[in-house]
Amino acid sequence: MTSVPPPSDPGARRSLIRRLSGGPIARRLATTDLVVYRFVRGDLHHGSLTPAVRAFSATGEHAAVWLAIGATGALVDRPRRSRWLRATGAVAGTYALNTALKVVARRRRPALEDLPALITTPTQLSFPSAHAATSFAAAHAFGPLLPRTPLLVAATAMGVSRVYLGVHYPTDIAAGALLGLGVAAIVRRP
Repeated sequence: MTSVPPPSDPGARRSLIRRLSGGPIARRLATTDLVVYRFVRGDLHHGSLTPAVRAFSATGEHAAVWLAIGATGALVDRPRRSRWLRATGAVAGTYALNTALKVVARRRRPALEDLPALITTPTQLSFPSAHAATSFAAAHAFGPLLPRTPLLVAATAMGVSRVYLGVHYPTDIAAGALLGLGVAAIVRRP
């Protein structure tokens, strides 16, 4: 871990130091987070892909793409309107819960000098990822209404895009995905 330069942002540095000093499991998770983050943000990075990844990721801001899909489904699929509204409610509820959890967790976004973020974000809080949470909530909630595999591929790509762009650690994505799946599973119950 000594070869990893500390984050440039003081808040991000304190956040990472807390995670690294939190005991063996927290230290292992934080170290793995950094290794995977560096691989995705650094080794997998190709400048020619960045504009497309930025544009795709922007569609997930505030769950916009998923809320638009849900609203469109409710408008055009009258026989299943109540199911569309319920599924869209799961996405909106996930977004609200995720926002509250970020305020409680207060984990700062990655801020490594050698791998700066490729986009700006509305806040500096990263845990859990709202993009991942709402995307996986949508994949699960819309799954009975639309083909499930493309939804899961899109949700996964949305999560990876956030690490690629340097604004989330992998555990932010994993926690967001679990949150989204959990909320959608509760809402989908009859």
